[in-house]
Amino acid sequence: MKKYYVAIPVVIAIVAVSIYLFYPHENASNTSSYQTSIANQSIQQQSTSSDTLSAQTLIENGSPMMGDPNAKITIVEWGDYQCTYCHLFHQNTKDQLIQEYVNTGKVNFVFRDFPLNGPDSVLAAEAAYCAGDQNKYWQYHDELYNNWGGERTGWVNQRSLDQFATNVGLDLNQFDQCVSDKKYENKVLENQQFGQEIGIDGTPSFIIFNDKTITKVVGAQPFSVFKQVLDNI
Repeated sequence: MKKYYVAIPVVIAIVAVSIYLFYPHENASNTSSYQTSIANQSIQQQSTSSDTLSAQTLIENGSPMMGDPNAKITIVEWGDYQCTYCHLFHQNTKDQLIQEYVNTGKVNFVFRDFPLNGPDSVLAAEAAYCAGDQNKYWQYHDELYNNWGGERTGWVNQRSLDQFATNVGLDLNQFDQCVSDKKYENKVLENQQFGQEIGIDGTPSFIIFNDKTITKVVGAQPFSVFKQVLDNI
């Protein structure tokens, strides 16, 4: 991505979308809740502990970027591999979003970890980065969501992670060594900490921005909500 460092005000705006919608997300207390997106209301604001945010700050330490690095708009998703509503976003919305906006060069996409569901979510995120060492981060990311088995049910374990690695064609010895060494544990936890510092408190949450505007979208929103934000940003 073009490394512009336009100072984005500390305030992250939850920008209204044009219709009344109630879509579920998982909050930091690990219970289901609803984010209300309301048209023509005062912008809700959240502050961070720093003076400014830059584009680089929002994307660094996340996943490999999907799409054109020079795209004018970036979407950063904060998610958890065990989160029910993250799974719903992946199943119902993500593919169309990627097809119509990322593959066409209009938007690029970054995933950052927000493991609300405990150690197994951290482990799954670590495994995805280990797959990234073999240039298959996104394939493994999708494999995790495609094989989602619920929240805190035990489906994330070494056996399942190895099977997913085999499914996407990883060198299993290299992958297992990376996971065993906890090579990316700190990276995952730092992503969560940074998210908390800028007001992320539920999954999935999305920060959508260009060099002028930053918008927060929360929950398993339909494609139409993303389209409205992206077409009007």
